[in-house]
Amino acid sequence: MNQKSMIGIALLVVGVILLVVGFNSTQSLTEEVSEAFTGRFSDETMFYLIGGAVAGVIGLVMLLKK
Repeated sequence: MNQKSMIGIALLVVGVILLVVGFNSTQSLTEEVSEAFTGRFSDETMFYLIGGAVAGVIGLVMLLKK
């Protein structure tokens, strides 16, 4: 396993963890109340969701690209 594959796996794992944390954050009471009044999630929650998606996609591309 080369260095590129290991970085890809690490990014994929970090991406999944960030997505899970972000999703759990969207289900909290304070986040749901905030979304009800403002119509959007907090900046921190959006960071987790967007960062997780980006890290996961980059990690997956690094693993699949030879």
